[in-house]
Amino acid sequence: MNSLDSGMRQTLALAGVFQAAQLVHDMAQRGLVDQDTFETSVGSILVTDPERTEDIYGGDFFNLRSGARALRKILTKEGDVHPNVLRYAMAMLVLQTKLTKNPGMLTAIGQRLDAIKAQALHFSPTHENVLAALAGLYQDTLSTLSFRVQVHGDPNVLQQQGNADKIRTLLLAGIRSAMLWSQAGGKRWKLLFSRKRILKDLDALGF
Repeated sequence: MNSLDSGMRQTLALAGVFQAAQLVHDMAQRGLVDQDTFETSVGSILVTDPERTEDIYGGDFFNLRSGARALRKILTKEGDVHPNVLRYAMAMLVLQTKLTKNPGMLTAIGQRLDAIKAQALHFSPTHENVLAALAGLYQDTLSTLSFRVQVHGDPNVLQQQGNADKIRTLLLAGIRSAMLWSQAGGKRWKLLFSRKRILKDLDALGF
């Protein structure tokens, strides 16, 4: 895909997972997210044939700085990352593993995404129609698996359809990054032993 080694690709993809997890938390609590970060995560779902890893994230690693920051804080145990962010990130990695073992669902997601990509070209990736389609894709596929992500937040926020669509879309974005992490050789059990390497990669990547 590019000149980055597999370890760095794993670290970038993990930053993508944590960025989506942080956005899910922000959205569920306040109904508000940073728009640029949100666009990066949503856009990553629609890039299905990238030439380079950074193409998935808007062409620039710097677009993952929010996720990289959350990842670093969790690894160093310094900072104020909410426990839900780690919980959502781990849940996304679990769902990705389950999805990989379900080739029929993978195929169905790929076919639906082709249609949604055409829709995103017509409107924009973060248009409410596109978000509704991505949320519907998540609901029809990943949310039917035996493992479910429980999102905690303000009930008034969660009950609004537009907010629910954004949260489901962000969960899909996190699983997209989790797929990339797995393709680069990432394994959940290895995370326990990879802390120093991931921190070193974050340094080398300029986060």
